[in-house]
Amino acid sequence: MAIISTLIGLFAPLFLILSPFTSYTDQILSIHRTRTSAGFALDIPGIMLTASILKIFYWPGAHYDVALLVQAFLMVGVQMTLLKVALDNRPAWRGERPFTEMGRSFVETGSGRPFDFWRWKQQRPYWEYLGFLAFGLLVLQTLLQPDGDSLYTRFIGGLGLTIEATLPLPQLYSNYRAQSCKGFRVSVLANWLFGDMMKMGYFFASEPGRVPWAFKMCGMFQAGCDACLGIQYWMYGEGETMDEIDTRLS
Repeated sequence: MAIISTLIGLFAPLFLILSPFTSYTDQILSIHRTRTSAGFALDIPGIMLTASILKIFYWPGAHYDVALLVQAFLMVGVQMTLLKVALDNRPAWRGERPFTEMGRSFVETGSGRPFDFWRWKQQRPYWEYLGFLAFGLLVLQTLLQPDGDSLYTRFIGGLGLTIEATLPLPQLYSNYRAQSCKGFRVSVLANWLFGDMMKMGYFFASEPGRVPWAFKMCGMFQAGCDACLGIQYWMYGEGETMDEIDTRLS
């Protein structure tokens, strides 16, 4: 058991640091090669960018493991690349309404989301949102100078990790709605599942206090959602989507 813990302690940090590249490079190349991001949930880079920026500003107060901080910085770079490629190759606007087919949004907009959030037709609002988020957190960090026990530190840490834990949900819904996993790379799913195993091993094998419990709880929730994605892939495969079937039969 001690040997396993030692191996996890040696290799898991390296895997976590490299995971932004191993998880998303194939998806980026696939979208660029096929010239379409159809089937890929655009919310994925939105969730990961928001969560990673919050985690970066969580570190000065919490001083969690450095490997997780490095991962957050690298994730921002990779997800910005993924966002740019996905936006450049986004299918013609169809007014998609994720999560609103089951109930109307509390603020009616063209996309069914408050203020059309993350469903903007132009690219500029995406980058403005990310810039304002980072700048706002920088100002708050400078003014408050929070420590690890402050309410502000606990709030942004919990918020960032909670947002990251929801990462699989948009893709789960997209796959369910299309009755297909077409457009979502199996390499991303495989890296998510393997990453969950590595993270859980690393989180629970680390010495007490090195990894906050918030990381562990959100990691367990995300692992369960990733397992559901695996079940979807087994059920649906990469066959025709419902929209493609309707178009072919019409």
